[in-house]
Amino acid sequence: MNATESTDVLVIGSGFGGAIPAYHLAAGGARVTVLERGPWLRSEEFDQDFLLGSSYTRAFDFVVGDGMSVLGGNCVGGGSVVYFATMPRAPRFVFERQGSLGRRMWPAAISRDDLDPWYDRVAEALPITRTEWDTVPYAGGLFAAACRHAGRTANAAPSAIDVAQCTNCNWMMAGCRFDAKRSLLLNYLPAALAHGAQIRPLHEVQSISRTDDGYRVHYRVVDAEDYRILHDSGTIDAKIVVVAAGAGATPVILQRSEGTLGPMPHAVGRYFSGNGERLNTAVFDEDRVREVLGLSRPDGTAYQAYQIGRGPTVASWDRLDGNLPEFERYSLEQLYFPPGLGTILAQVAGSDPPSWFGVRKKEMLRRWQSWLTIFIMSEDDNEGVFGPPPETGNANRFSQQMLGHGPLSYRPTANTWRGWSLADADIKDILERDGLATVSPWTNDLVGAYTVHPLASCRIGDDPATSALDDRHELRGHPGIFVTDGSAVPGALTVNPASTIAALAERAVPGIVRAAQARGVAVTYGAPSPDGATAGRRAVMNDVKA
Repeated sequence: MNATESTDVLVIGSGFGGAIPAYHLAAGGARVTVLERGPWLRSEEFDQDFLLGSSYTRAFDFVVGDGMSVLGGNCVGGGSVVYFATMPRAPRFVFERQGSLGRRMWPAAISRDDLDPWYDRVAEALPITRTEWDTVPYAGGLFAAACRHAGRTANAAPSAIDVAQCTNCNWMMAGCRFDAKRSLLLNYLPAALAHGAQIRPLHEVQSISRTDDGYRVHYRVVDAEDYRILHDSGTIDAKIVVVAAGAGATPVILQRSEGTLGPMPHAVGRYFSGNGERLNTAVFDEDRVREVLGLSRPDGTAYQAYQIGRGPTVASWDRLDGNLPEFERYSLEQLYFPPGLGTILAQVAGSDPPSWFGVRKKEMLRRWQSWLTIFIMSEDDNEGVFGPPPETGNANRFSQQMLGHGPLSYRPTANTWRGWSLADADIKDILERDGLATVSPWTNDLVGAYTVHPLASCRIGDDPATSALDDRHELRGHPGIFVTDGSAVPGALTVNPASTIAALAERAVPGIVRAAQARGVAVTYGAPSPDGATAGRRAVMNDVKA
């Protein structure tokens, strides 16, 4: 065991929930240390291939639970490195949701109006812009045309992408090697480093214990090639701890810490939400696309461009109406998954189970360039519950990288299924109209439900019985521990949550600063949004890593 180190603020995780507090606290004069369990990858290391163990598998964490699987980031920059950079703000009605509680889920102190100034800060820092229709790739244009043909609206979505630098390679989910995607590697993290913060990759936090004047964080060093292997252990003392390991890992760390910290709030590891997510795959008839929609590419091809573009660019928000009943509101978003998980789980329409493999699936794969994936984000019922934590980490890993089995259990309620079923029917109505395509939801046979936007496993709220955190993101009963990642979001948002997670993290920082000051840390609040040329920001990251 190494000698215990010390810092003012220890941040667990380097995604939106960790990078934003790390920057502001470091810029305010605090000593800040960030522990990240994943590797620190340069842009040229985001390989556009599927070499297991040396490409995209290093940057992902795919944890299979009981009825729910979670795909997240596992690298410096966290989910921002592997997200699609679609950054809408949550609809106004989201903040009035009751879910199954029968009362408002969000704290009274937070409404859409209250959060808008914090959204603005995030939009300035990344920055976030709205995609113009003349830069929408083929798949987005096809979805927009199909929506129009069906009498629906379609919207070019706001995103954190520099379109001038984007090559439309459609590998952005596996990390952007061209720095077109505005991940945290280009803004908050280099700004934090410039103010003296330390970032330590391959450091997996196991638990937290108390000290006389703060907390002690216990970690293990993760092997750079085989994440099942843990090396040295160590401890760091801090006056303030910010937990931002992600909604699939933060509750596990806190549950494992009960023996040393004392009882956790009841809501730690409960009320998990998968953001009501579900996917459908459509296979288009190229002739019908040309005849019905009048579309064609310069070479005369109607579509055959599934792989060309940059992830989600067009969404239909027709069902984001606050006057609709709860659990009947959702958005539909055109999406792209690189070959791999997306092709394995795509289901053959009208086939007898199991429909994710076989002769008909093979035929479907031959037409993969004519696919279109539609992403549902609806209102689920916060059904997820975490069981006893594994001995180390957030999962029992059964492969060298990426794959593991975790303690999350999820059983969709009738409320959740109502939203999914209505959305499935809408997608079929839009895309199968006049024989344009055949559509089928992804199979749940292998991994149950699945989410790339896990939320709410340590949520904020006003009721101590149903929320783990107060409206300042402080862990109930454990002053000085704050949770600022997606686990703090009370429930499903019906849209991509990254902008909301980031805005909530920005909003939490002044309270964290006050708590640090009360514990004797010389820190102030008021740093501007991180700014600077991309090349300069990347240079800071690379210089420190070297």
